[in-house]
Amino acid sequence: MDYTTLRFGISENIAEIVIDRPKALNALNSTVFKELNSVLDQIEANSEIRAVIVTGEGKAFVAGADIAQMSDMETDEAKIFAQTGHDTFNRISHLKMPVIAAINGFALGGGCELAMACDIRIANNYAKFGQPEVNLGLIPGYCGTQRLSRLIGLSNAMHLLVTADMIDANDAYRLGLVQKVCDAEELMNEARKMASKIASKGKLSVEKVKEVTLKGFYMNFDDASDLEVNEFANLFGKPESKEGMTAFLEKRKPEW
Repeated sequence: MDYTTLRFGISENIAEIVIDRPKALNALNSTVFKELNSVLDQIEANSEIRAVIVTGEGKAFVAGADIAQMSDMETDEAKIFAQTGHDTFNRISHLKMPVIAAINGFALGGGCELAMACDIRIANNYAKFGQPEVNLGLIPGYCGTQRLSRLIGLSNAMHLLVTADMIDANDAYRLGLVQKVCDAEELMNEARKMASKIASKGKLSVEKVKEVTLKGFYMNFDDASDLEVNEFANLFGKPESKEGMTAFLEKRKPEW
């Protein structure tokens, strides 16, 4: 399928999504969401994909939602637009395989929210992060108020949300918003290297560890512990775990 706002490809079991509206700093509009959901349909239907990378074209990851589209919205339209963003980003978060955000520049507003919907974030040294919605008389609309506080703590999130301050990649790393900072020319190499490392592990175990970690985060500790015990035990009946442990004992690489 041909897309007008993004590029999508799969290589060696790794999917790459590039938001491709550089003249608009990759701002999110209805077409981007429609095309993102089409790509997510393909990813969900492809059992061979083991990791996903999301990045942006040009000097921005995603600079936010498209204010040109938003400016004339009434309440009902705005609710649909926000719900579409929530639903799309939740689909990304709930993909079975890990999703890596390769943040190549501005990740503001909806762009920061897109990055936070991914499991792991790598940023180049030019990346900037922020939730500037209060500058527009708005609040984040794509789960920024919820994901940011869960990732960096309530007080740190509140500071960024109410001041609309923009932070650089090093501050984002210090706060735990990103897991790695690298030179701009190395960003995609680092993202692909990490994706390849993930792809080299047991597919089912990677999917299960993501599932249990995310589910458990929103459960009480005892229930989350029970979930881990059950899923740990369930893997012992699978060929993947037998191959992994046999390979370890035989001092060879597993053949997944």
